[in-house]
Amino acid sequence: MDDKPQLNLFSEIIEECSCEPLTGFFRTGCCDTSDQDLGSHTVCALMTEDFLKFSIAKGNDLSTPVPQYNFPGLKEGDRWCLCANRWLEAYKSDSAPAIIAKATNLKALDIIPMEIIKEFAIDIV
Repeated sequence: MDDKPQLNLFSEIIEECSCEPLTGFFRTGCCDTSDQDLGSHTVCALMTEDFLKFSIAKGNDLSTPVPQYNFPGLKEGDRWCLCANRWLEAYKSDSAPAIIAKATNLKALDIIPMEIIKEFAIDIV
């Protein structure tokens, strides 16, 4: 990961997404990314039951705890750094969760148009 701070959708220093549960590709609590992050874990999303069920149906169970990886399992209301492509896929299936824009990496715009993000961002006024 680059040492300089990464930017959010407003080109400001990215805010923390979640430390409980600890999220991010690098498990820093932020949706930081790098060339190593092939999934582009750049979207800070507010989990919903609908999205968690959608994710299970797509083969990624985010609800079940995995203690050996110190993963508590997610529940409605948790914040989590999602892969931008998975978020977009959920959007196209009417299952997309809300987005925390100030904690979403600017790189998410490589995959998700800002017009769509604005529809789902709960911290854009």
